Amino acid sequence: MQDAKTKSTAMPVEEFLATIGNDQQQADSRQLVELMQTVTGVAPVMWGSSIIGFGTHHYKYATGREGDTVAVGFAPRKDALVLYGIIYYDQGLQLVQHLGQHTLGKGCLYIKNLADVDIEILKKMIGEAFKKNAS
Repeated sequence: MQDAKTKSTAMPVEEFLATIGNDQQQADSRQLVELMQTVTGVAPVMWGSSIIGFGTHHYKYATGREGDTVAVGFAPRKDALVLYGIIYYDQGLQLVQHLGQHTLGKGCLYIKNLADVDIEILKKMIGEAFKKNAS
């Protein structure tokens, strides 16, 4: 059985944050780390080379494949902050309508700038997702 590609690493989160070249995205990433840590009560951990995760979610498919991924987390990408674990099926879809500027992907929430969203709604979404996802 194939192992998951993205696993937790020992890379310091601060070291990764310092490599983000876009000043606004680096500031937003630092704010998001602080916000997610406060809401979840869990220290950030690097997953792979670019995902900052909070807590662990154990999954198991009907095929028997299973593994671990972030309960909630994010990755600063070229065009947006990509949040993981916040939107699953109907989870978070009620609140996301009140979030502000964002786009949705398959299981991901994309935010260009934190200033474009309601931080209180985002906190609530993170908190609810973490409660459902954390193993």
